[in-house]
Amino acid sequence: MSGRYGWLLPLFLLTYLGLQAQPGSFVNDQGIAPGLHQAQVGTIVFTATDIPVAALKPADFLKTHEFTNRSNLFMTVFMASSLTNYLHPLAPTLSADSLTKVGNYQFAFYVDNRLIYQTNLHPGAPYARIKNEETILSKPLVDNEREGRWWSQSAWNRFMQNGGDSALSDGRHQFRLVIRPYVNLAGVKTGQPIATGELTLLVKRKPVIDLTRIRLAVPEPYAGLPVATDSLDTRRIKTLKANIEAGVFRHITSVVVVKNGKLLLEEYFNGASRTTRHDVRSVGKSFASTLTGMALAEGHLKHEQQPLANFYDLKAYQHYSTDKARTTLADLLMMSSAFDGNDNEMDSPGNEENMYPTPNWVTFALDLPVTPSKFRGDWHYFTAGVVVLGDVLHKVVPGGLDRYSKQKLFSPLGIREYSWQYTPQQVVNTAGGIQMNTLDFAKYGQLYKNGGRWNGQQLIPAEWVAKTFTRRKAIPGRTNEYYGYLFWNRTFTVGGKAYETYYCTGNGGNKIYVFTDLPLVVVVTATAYNAPYAHPQVDRMMEEFILPAVLH
Repeated sequence: MSGRYGWLLPLFLLTYLGLQAQPGSFVNDQGIAPGLHQAQVGTIVFTATDIPVAALKPADFLKTHEFTNRSNLFMTVFMASSLTNYLHPLAPTLSADSLTKVGNYQFAFYVDNRLIYQTNLHPGAPYARIKNEETILSKPLVDNEREGRWWSQSAWNRFMQNGGDSALSDGRHQFRLVIRPYVNLAGVKTGQPIATGELTLLVKRKPVIDLTRIRLAVPEPYAGLPVATDSLDTRRIKTLKANIEAGVFRHITSVVVVKNGKLLLEEYFNGASRTTRHDVRSVGKSFASTLTGMALAEGHLKHEQQPLANFYDLKAYQHYSTDKARTTLADLLMMSSAFDGNDNEMDSPGNEENMYPTPNWVTFALDLPVTPSKFRGDWHYFTAGVVVLGDVLHKVVPGGLDRYSKQKLFSPLGIREYSWQYTPQQVVNTAGGIQMNTLDFAKYGQLYKNGGRWNGQQLIPAEWVAKTFTRRKAIPGRTNEYYGYLFWNRTFTVGGKAYETYYCTGNGGNKIYVFTDLPLVVVVTATAYNAPYAHPQVDRMMEEFILPAVLH
């Protein structure tokens, strides 16, 4: 470019550089893009669908939105600078790296001009690069097709659990979201709003149910599970089905009830069918307990009190100690080892999220320090410990754990259509991830209800079932809830009566219940992954619908 237009190039560069790094910026960010971004700085706009920023137009912005149990809601946040630049004035002595570790967004949710819930997002999400660079956020608040994928969805779900659900009653409401920066250094310090957005929600979440239009599926025989002739309260089950179909209970994919070893109820939802293989996540941990009992019965293990020193040269790993060497298989089965790992604490060194990116999960676990004084033998959820248990099993059973589980468990149960997930070393992933259809999961539960017998064959020693179904550790922070050998224990109350169950459970609301004093096995599968409502909604389904219908 030269001649009469040559002066445009330096002007263009000055403008471009000005947009790329705003005056006073602590770190270089993506700047304010001309056009829509420039016009909307400091605002949050809402859309009904996921629209890429490059394609977003003012006509897409929602002013009024009909909000049902099936509705989606997305936000685009236009900022004047990146989050790290907003955090810098709150802690000016910290480096950018330090700021990303102690600071994040604060979301404040208002309904009808009343603050309902305020949450400081954990510093771990979004990533440091995003905090440093990005000046536009485009994320879902509600995305029914992809539940639990983003931190923004988690924030919305916490809002709904902490007052939002009751505040957004059916009718017209004014919703407002305010986003601020915060740092936490011996206390939370909050900055001025980064962006604010508002829209009118026409809430229609309470379904109109016409039970005369609801049809229940008629169960058909399945290999190993004949059909029951017992009655149940069909009106209550129809109401449950209608609420699942209306999205009151979200992302449920199946409900199956087996009574006296026979199929009483079988319903599928949200595109699932009898042949669907369900990803039940940590339900698979319970299978590690099953296979441990089988390996013990066949002499591949001596007893569950065997220490890890019998299977690994622990001096070859980091943080060797005699306490680590004395850690037993039973400690792993009860999730009460002294390994410094707790999946319920994001900052825990042994949190499972730190394990998955590593090339060897067993090495990750065995490299962890042990801190007996910290845990004192109490229960703490430690996925990496179950990975180590699976690796031990893989070492000692003939042919490896994949082949062994097929020969000793799945084939005798008539389970042929299933799939494991695997560790980076191609060992069966006992952290979770076994996939099969609902009725095969029901057969697994019925195996335990039968005391380990199936078709006259003792697959699991009855003694091991009894050991597994023993209240060994109290679950901290919960009332009357316990842990056995990789099975959970709780009691439901229906009609003033208590009904105890041992059960498998996995992310998303997946359950296999085996009742101790009732001839019942109940399976619920779901895909509400990482959603805080996932497990509570299944508890409600059990206490208000499934158990009362069966016990009527």
